Amino acid sequence: MEAIEELTQLSESMRQASALLADEDVDETTTSSSPSSSRRSSTFLNVVALGNVGAGKSAVLNSLIGHPVLPTGENGATRAPISIDLSRDSSVSSKSIILQIDSKNQQVSASALRHSLQERLSKVSSGRSRDEIYLKLRTSTAPPLKLIDLPGVDQRIVDDSMISEYVQHNDAILLVVIPAIQAPEISSSRALRIAKEYDAESTRTVGIISKIDQAATESKAIAAVQALLLNQGPPKTSDIPWVALIGQSVSIASVQSGSASSESSLETAWRAESESLKSILTGAPQSKLGRVALVDVLAGQIRSRMKLRLPSLLSGLQGKSQIVQDEMVRLGEQMVSSSEGTRALALELCREFEDKFLLHLVGGEGNGWKVVASFEGNFPNRIKQLPLDRHFDINNVKRIVLEADGYQPYLISPEKGLRSLIKGVLELAKEPSKLCVDEVHRVLLDIVSSAANATPGLGRYPPFKREVVAIASSVLDGFKNEAKKMVVALVDMERVFVPPQHFIRLVQRRMDRQRREDELKNKSSKKAVDAEQSILNRATSPQTGQQSGGSLKSLKEKSNQQDKDAQEGSALKTAGPGGEITAGFLLKKSGKLNGWSKRWFVLNEKTGKVSV
Repeated sequence: MEAIEELTQLSESMRQASALLADEDVDETTTSSSPSSSRRSSTFLNVVALGNVGAGKSAVLNSLIGHPVLPTGENGATRAPISIDLSRDSSVSSKSIILQIDSKNQQVSASALRHSLQERLSKVSSGRSRDEIYLKLRTSTAPPLKLIDLPGVDQRIVDDSMISEYVQHNDAILLVVIPAIQAPEISSSRALRIAKEYDAESTRTVGIISKIDQAATESKAIAAVQALLLNQGPPKTSDIPWVALIGQSVSIASVQSGSASSESSLETAWRAESESLKSILTGAPQSKLGRVALVDVLAGQIRSRMKLRLPSLLSGLQGKSQIVQDEMVRLGEQMVSSSEGTRALALELCREFEDKFLLHLVGGEGNGWKVVASFEGNFPNRIKQLPLDRHFDINNVKRIVLEADGYQPYLISPEKGLRSLIKGVLELAKEPSKLCVDEVHRVLLDIVSSAANATPGLGRYPPFKREVVAIASSVLDGFKNEAKKMVVALVDMERVFVPPQHFIRLVQRRMDRQRREDELKNKSSKKAVDAEQSILNRATSPQTGQQSGGSLKSLKEKSNQQDKDAQEGSALKTAGPGGEITAGFLLKKSGKLNGWSKRWFVLNEKTGKVSV
């Protein structure tokens, strides 16, 4: 027991060293008492029991605890993982158990605690249960270990993920429990196969042969047990340290009957268990019999795991110490001895964090490129996905323009119709703009975390690092809300202010197109004149002069008629020195008459006035 207590102190020191190397908050991991945090803590003192249903796993763990806490039974009493965090307290009576719940201590009896566990396990359905039952106990009889009692590996509720969750840790001790009656067929044990899968070299595996008293009359089983204890069993078992136990038939039964009135009487019961085992296993080493032998073997396995970890921890701590010393030299040891020095150090760390943040944001390191990708990639793509074609369809534009009322219902206002069309289209841009703000906000939050992790100075002060990240995230949340309001205001501003130049350009393009059409018509008229002149030239000849008179007159009249038709066919007429006056008509649809009528207008482009 003393060896385990010494190893506990060493394990705690190693846990703190690992936390310092990982830049974690040592105080936080020490004070946390939740089940999830306890599982994340050091695994040097974790003991995970593996075995089939009825193998006696719970009985073996009860023997380690010194109290019949865990329910036992042949038909699989353990239906969900049970994790018991044990603390040794010599001030607690050997008959008492202190249960810690939310930092409060409550004295309970072993029978009451076992009955409570039985009720909780009975409510577990036959399906897969992933909920762990977590207990934190203080006793004077148990070593300071964390015991994990898994359901039988041959049950349906136990799958590979559940097993891996507890046994994959490189420092957890695997306790393979095999009933003595099954010792001859140990090679086919699934628990042993699982232990070999996660610990091929058996550097953290301990074998337990339980229920020796139930196989005392089976000579074949006893011979197989003695071979295992002498490391003469099957090849896959020879490198595993094995211990033989009766279970709770001696030590725990003595406590239940009340014969163990003190801690010395409990130790007497454990010695009686060893004597009983010696009488059954006459050829087995005495150092591998009983509960005391199990504790010694566990201490040896934990010690070997620590020896493997110590060199890497020591080298890491030396490097960390050198970094801290160099930083102290750079900052000056007197700087942090006063409030002004602490404030100066905090400001310096904030500047380092700001430089890293700007480097990610401006230089594109880490996720910085995603900000540009949001504006140049995702945002334009969302704009392209808007149904603009449906809104700017020529039929839809004609409908909106022709149905737009002017100053009076019987007048038409194309500009008003186009304004309403543009407002409706710009309204669709609000949602992509908000999504762009949300996307950039998420990227900036990731950059804050990355910049904080990349700032060496903040890693030495985890609480200050968390505070800086929290403040930066809070500020970004405020900026996000302001940015959303700003983009909505910008879109609304664009919707309200549709500049007159937009419509002037439309009129100019229309007039340019009309001029090109007129020029084409003038060219055709010139060709007609040239043709007429050639006919007149031919008509001057005496042979055809008389006959061509009527023909020339008819051709001239036909040419004048074509020019007149061309002039009347044009809807827009231009006048003025520079063609700045345009006259024409637009068709206005009337809702009352259900028909179309012409609405004439005169536009003076120079003064910008329209007369109707």
